[in-house]
Amino acid sequence: MSAEIVRFPRQPLASPGTDGHQRLQRALHALDEALAAQRAAIADWRNALGTLGTVMSGLGDSVHRYRGSLDSLAERVATLNGQARELERTADAAMVSNSPR
Repeated sequence: MSAEIVRFPRQPLASPGTDGHQRLQRALHALDEALAAQRAAIADWRNALGTLGTVMSGLGDSVHRYRGSLDSLAERVATLNGQARELERTADAAMVSNSPR
């Protein structure tokens, strides 16, 4: 997401016969429009931050569940490793007892 700079609109230079009050009214109107655009941009930004917060929370939950799955898998692998080592010891003992003397 990139930021967009809203530039204050430039008015053409006033002719010598233009009333200062009219120029001020136009300038104030342009300022009101720029402020309204800025308010809308800030509201959009806040909504995007809210969405980002929701997505990050969901991501955190997913990572937590994934970590739990990895922990469970590690326990199962450790159990299987222990069983495999026990089988290996049993096989080694059987080979020693069956070997010719």
